[in-house]
Amino acid sequence: MIQDLQDLLDVEQQEMMRSRAFQPRSTNDYDYTNYHTLDEIYSFIDMLVQENPKLVSKVVIGQSYERRPLNVLKFSTGANRHGIWIDTGIHSREWVTQASGTWFAKKIVNDYGRNAALTAILDKFDIFLEIVTNPDGYDYTHKTDRMWRKTRRPNPGSTCVGVDPNRNWNASFGGPGSSNDPCSQIYHGPYAHSEPEVKAIVDFVKSHGKLKAFVSIHSYSQMLLYPYGYTRTPCKDQAELHRVAGKAINALQRPYGTSYRYGSVIEVIYQASGGTIDWTYDQGIKYSYTFELRDSGRYGFILPANQIVPTARETWLALIMIMKHAKNNLLKQQLGSVNTGPAGRR
Repeated sequence: MIQDLQDLLDVEQQEMMRSRAFQPRSTNDYDYTNYHTLDEIYSFIDMLVQENPKLVSKVVIGQSYERRPLNVLKFSTGANRHGIWIDTGIHSREWVTQASGTWFAKKIVNDYGRNAALTAILDKFDIFLEIVTNPDGYDYTHKTDRMWRKTRRPNPGSTCVGVDPNRNWNASFGGPGSSNDPCSQIYHGPYAHSEPEVKAIVDFVKSHGKLKAFVSIHSYSQMLLYPYGYTRTPCKDQAELHRVAGKAINALQRPYGTSYRYGSVIEVIYQASGGTIDWTYDQGIKYSYTFELRDSGRYGFILPANQIVPTARETWLALIMIMKHAKNNLLKQQLGSVNTGPAGRR
């Protein structure tokens, strides 16, 4: 347990103020070792796009309740590709996730054409990265309440604000592991996809139609989770998802020895209905995973900034493993369809 939370928050703010004294002129100057405000992350996104117009573009998939743009970075080397989705910051207080998201974005730019694994992935897939999935909540954590989790939409008939965006999906919506109390941290909302931040992703997933992997990144607890959260009935691909998770965690452990648990949401952490990856899996996106990043409880949501880059670096190795498997699985499917075609049946 953290005995003096305010002490940690004061240190965090002091570090951010020191970082803010220097304004980056490019993404090379950006301070990846510190936490940043919403405006600073939005500025980073625009700089990255401007610096890498042939590889990176910004897709605005909607608006938050408070009318902030829901920005998604698209990394692409060709038209009409299958896709991999990564989101960070759906719970606004989980700052190491948004910070890791900016590091991932720069890593993709730096490694394309230099790192064989990433280059092979991007030659086959587009990567979509939403760094601040809940911008209203994230801005609120900087200005008012550092520990805020939910969205910021008012709830009619209640003085309590916000919905848990990871209980708002149409996957056993309103079931066990969510709450119908607007004051609860796990309030599921008035109906499935009520939150514009969630609905924007739902619409994007459906309109894209060719996503092969979907990774939603949270903190904390050091876990890699796959469906389901709403039922103990194993998903039909559990054996494969478990095997891939094991490989990903082995890769993650290499740099620093960070220990992760992995398995289905309901078995490893708790029952949770209306979750992101249960919905995406039920939409046919087989490789649907949730990360819970560092740490295991010493600092919790107030992870010291000096752990941002190590966290991002080790997580990236796990992400590469998941993306490589999705790529190889797609190639296997495509080869199978060729071999069962007219020529393959001769």
